[in-house]
Amino acid sequence: MLDWFASVLRDNIEIPLFLALLFGYTAGKVEIAGISLGDVTATLLAALVIGQIGITVSPDVKTIFFMFYLFAVGYSAGPQFVRGLFSGGLQQAAFALLVCLMGLGSVYVAARLAGYDIGIAAGLYAGSTTTSSALGLSQTAIGQTALSAAEKTVSLNIMPAAFSIAYVIGTFGSVVILGILGPKLLGIDLPAACRAYVRRVGGSGDQGQGGTAWHQYVARAYRVGEDTAVSGLKVGQAEHFFEGYRLFIGRLRRNGTIVEATAEMVLEPGDTIAIGGARGVLLDVVGAVLHEVDDAELLSVPVEGVDVLITASNVHKKSLAEIAKMPETRGIFLTAINRGAMSVSIPILSETRLYRGDVVHVVGRAADITAVARKFGYLDRETERADIAFIGAAVVVGALLGSLTLKIGEVPLTLSTAGGVLLVGLLLGWLRSVRPAFGRVPRATTWFMSSIGLNLFIAVVGLTAGPGLITALKELGPVFLLWSVFAAAVPMILALYIGKYLFRFDDAIVLGCCAGARTAPAALSMITDRAGSQVPAIGYSVGYATASTVLTLFGIVIVLIS
Repeated sequence: MLDWFASVLRDNIEIPLFLALLFGYTAGKVEIAGISLGDVTATLLAALVIGQIGITVSPDVKTIFFMFYLFAVGYSAGPQFVRGLFSGGLQQAAFALLVCLMGLGSVYVAARLAGYDIGIAAGLYAGSTTTSSALGLSQTAIGQTALSAAEKTVSLNIMPAAFSIAYVIGTFGSVVILGILGPKLLGIDLPAACRAYVRRVGGSGDQGQGGTAWHQYVARAYRVGEDTAVSGLKVGQAEHFFEGYRLFIGRLRRNGTIVEATAEMVLEPGDTIAIGGARGVLLDVVGAVLHEVDDAELLSVPVEGVDVLITASNVHKKSLAEIAKMPETRGIFLTAINRGAMSVSIPILSETRLYRGDVVHVVGRAADITAVARKFGYLDRETERADIAFIGAAVVVGALLGSLTLKIGEVPLTLSTAGGVLLVGLLLGWLRSVRPAFGRVPRATTWFMSSIGLNLFIAVVGLTAGPGLITALKELGPVFLLWSVFAAAVPMILALYIGKYLFRFDDAIVLGCCAGARTAPAALSMITDRAGSQVPAIGYSVGYATASTVLTLFGIVIVLIS
């Protein structure tokens, strides 16, 4: 029975590939003390075990899925990566680059002192930095070296084992060092630092322009009496009567007729007005001044919530407090801001700034939403259709660019086709954030391409390397664990102090900056949980976009310098 099953697996490569995904995605979700292996590591381990029976997979399969992954990562991270290089996120991008260089340097030192070959060095680098994508570029770079065929085979076979060990240590290390020890090492009371940050940027309580008044949208009807405070005021004045709160009068009933309210319309006794705003504000503040009435017809206004992709230069780098004063935002309530390849949730505070490429979720009347989308960006309605021709063109152009080779002396330098696809993806992702009329790739599609592309690539690596796993583990030995800890821990510990004392990041976001620079979403999750706030995420996105690109490309560099 077992022989039959092993034979079926060898003859039908699709079965072991998807079997590795089954075990990987299942085991990767299991958490112990809030920490999990993650689907990448779990998939690799599953594939290594399945691969013990000896399975042959064409390397072309691995290449195709890796291209999917690199395009998706580049396309998603492009806006934040370019912004980090050329605008307000330059400091965070520079910090991430420095941390990437320290990660590369620590692996180089470890490999030199331990006498590791390029295969172990590349696996140690990709694993300790938790940059799975670097594994593919390192494999490509090794294939283009002057090593003999036998030496290349040995290096490529031992690389996955080195990667899997170092990846587990790198993942757990980022959570422990950044999420648990980080606040103690820097002497930060993280919850207090986040509360102070919120107060400083005007987001405390309901009084802030950008605080909870942005979060909920409801509409209630109120009667204007002769002795009511807002009687005789223009609609625009009445909306600002309750100072500090974001309220709008959408329409009103006058003499039995419902009309749309304009800013210059004067409120008269007997009017019934529909006021939109935060539920708590309407109940506690407006209700104390105005008499609420039941008018179902007046309140039956179609309200929708949609995503808007920010592309306009007139809101790029502006704070929510500034944007809230623009006439185009009248009647619109912001409920969420998502940024970057990981769709990191950004806190909604008065001084939170919007950037091109951000996706904001707004709630309001359809006409108001259409107006604000036309002015600020692109109405990013959910769709299941992706521009496949665009994706194909991007991969072709990127692969052609990466196939070019520049020789310096006898040393051939090339991005590789994988590196070219990543860079083209970055460029096109940024271009779409500025000109969204082309290249529609829904977020669900980029997630699928990223997740399945990377994990099927990892599964092929594991299945191919499986037969040599035991030998590789014996060759690495227990000392490799210590070098993995060294390579992972040293850059992270240095990053904490450099971020706080050299770059002088705010205490509330410095740990988020470090997590982004290490492409460590598990660490960010731990940090925000311990902070009780999403504020640390403000420092994550630019660093993540920069580091995910640089660390991937360094997969070529580690081979060249080793």
